[in-house]
Amino acid sequence: MPKHLYIAYTGGTIGMQRTPDGYAPAPGFLAEQMARMPELADPRMPAYTLHEYNPLLDSSNMRPADWVRIGQDICEHYADYDGFIVLHGTDTMAYTASALPFFLGGLAKPVIVTGSQIPLCEVRNDARANLVTSMLIAAEYPVPEVCLYFGNRLLRGCRAVKVDADGLDAFDSPKWPPLGVVGVEVQIEPRFLAAPLPAQRTTSGSCRAEGISLALPVADATVGAFRLFPGLSPDLLRNVLQPPLQGLVLEAYGAGNGPDQDAAVMAVLREATARGVVIVAVTQCLRGVARLGEYAAGAALARAGVIGGGDMTAEAALCKLYYLFSQGYPPEVVKRKMGEALCGELTPA
Repeated sequence: MPKHLYIAYTGGTIGMQRTPDGYAPAPGFLAEQMARMPELADPRMPAYTLHEYNPLLDSSNMRPADWVRIGQDICEHYADYDGFIVLHGTDTMAYTASALPFFLGGLAKPVIVTGSQIPLCEVRNDARANLVTSMLIAAEYPVPEVCLYFGNRLLRGCRAVKVDADGLDAFDSPKWPPLGVVGVEVQIEPRFLAAPLPAQRTTSGSCRAEGISLALPVADATVGAFRLFPGLSPDLLRNVLQPPLQGLVLEAYGAGNGPDQDAAVMAVLREATARGVVIVAVTQCLRGVARLGEYAAGAALARAGVIGGGDMTAEAALCKLYYLFSQGYPPEVVKRKMGEALCGELTPA
């Protein structure tokens, strides 16, 4: 039987058209462009159903509620399709690709997030190759997890980061090998695939079908991110950590270090963790691991109650904090689970 894919078009550059104010999404425009693509009419291509979101979003406007909406869309259509493509803008693509694996449990089919740097309507574009290759992988290869495909590489979604605002190889996975590389052949590396997150227990309002589940939020979650910098004002950090903040991704120096000789900054961190704010340190570096005990400057963060985020990306750490707090877990449980690999986002120590 021919494979049938579900394409969730959320917005983004791939389906935009020129306007007097620059590129912008337009309802129905992507469907028209795809209908003109001879590749998609080839009998070797899978069939597809395109679902266009309303409103279409520039991904700069994405919010956590949109991650859940996309997850619910996939869950509700899971039984009827062989694979899923999420067309998304590149600005926050890594956040959505990082968030979906936490919310979707029990995946046995590919979910591939992709888009482009140049719209499909332009003569020279990267949209065509990203779309066609994502569809072929989703239809023909056993990749049962959320991935990000861009520039000839298939990356684990919760390991991906955007590294180039202009280049066509805009995304990388610096702390985990690519799941696949596309050249003359499509080469998938099964040894790098993650064990699937088990399907969540059914809760009120959750979506569950054919072994997959969506862990819908049951509580409000307020999390944020903050990058350390030389000369940081304690008052600025204190303002960031004010209620209702529940969790913070602290982008620390090097191997998870902070200004240990600044007693005022350390006191602000200590006060926040004492009242239950979960602060997770990740490294500002593109590669490497946050190990808070490796240097005295990192041990000081640990004494202030900050926990290490290992080799998680800042995007994955933020999405994980949001997911855990949205499930109603108390701070102590969130701290423990932040150190556990839930969906391949973290290399166990």
